[in-house]
Amino acid sequence: MGHESFILRSAYSAEAACPTNTLGRRAAKAGSPRQVGAATENGRATNMLVVKVKICGLTNYKDAAAAVDMGADILGFNFYPESPRFITPEKAMKIIKKLPAFVDIAGVFVNDSFDIIRETIEQCQLDWVQLHGDESPEFCQVFLSLNVKTMKALRVRNRTDIEKANSFFTDAVLLDAFHPEKYGGTGLTFDWNIIGHIGKRVFLAGGINPDNAAAAVELGVYGIDVCSGIEAQPGRKDHKKMKKLFDNIQHLRG
Repeated sequence: MGHESFILRSAYSAEAACPTNTLGRRAAKAGSPRQVGAATENGRATNMLVVKVKICGLTNYKDAAAAVDMGADILGFNFYPESPRFITPEKAMKIIKKLPAFVDIAGVFVNDSFDIIRETIEQCQLDWVQLHGDESPEFCQVFLSLNVKTMKALRVRNRTDIEKANSFFTDAVLLDAFHPEKYGGTGLTFDWNIIGHIGKRVFLAGGINPDNAAAAVELGVYGIDVCSGIEAQPGRKDHKKMKKLFDNIQHLRG
């Protein structure tokens, strides 16, 4: 898919003129990984799952467009000022309006107020709100009043941290590696064997790169969240690494 074939958000039917319609596209995209068929490997059937791939920490159009071309389902923009991948809503919107309407847009927030997040949702036409700080279950639930999907990030040290997922009434949870000072983007991983069953959509994050992405997908999670593992430097993607990641999971995505 070339960039010239994109149906831009700013020219997508009546949605460009009506923010409510633009946000309303989210409902049709909900769901969980679904089995799409069976491939044969050494005479055995191997089921394939449609797993979402979220490329996060984007700061420029070139990287965002490349991610879409390679097969990203969700693009993430980090609105946390202390992040090395921080981008202002104004700059993010300049990128987002050039992107195709079929790709979801996520905004990453850390301990922001409801009003600030709501304003950014409207300004940047966000499909997902990723709450990556110390937000309470009660705070997360407030977003039920808005036409946006939510994911709560949990920093995982042990199984107890994962069990907190059941306290959040959100569309998804994101499991990331714990760091005492940083809210994500550390490149660290945690023991994926402790995940177990969670009764909601799960995005797996933390140190996912071309070499371990297939193992992450094989866990059967709803999606993987990739950031530092495909970077040349914070906020700049290495397109060769990104392509290698998508190549390495292609056989699992159908």
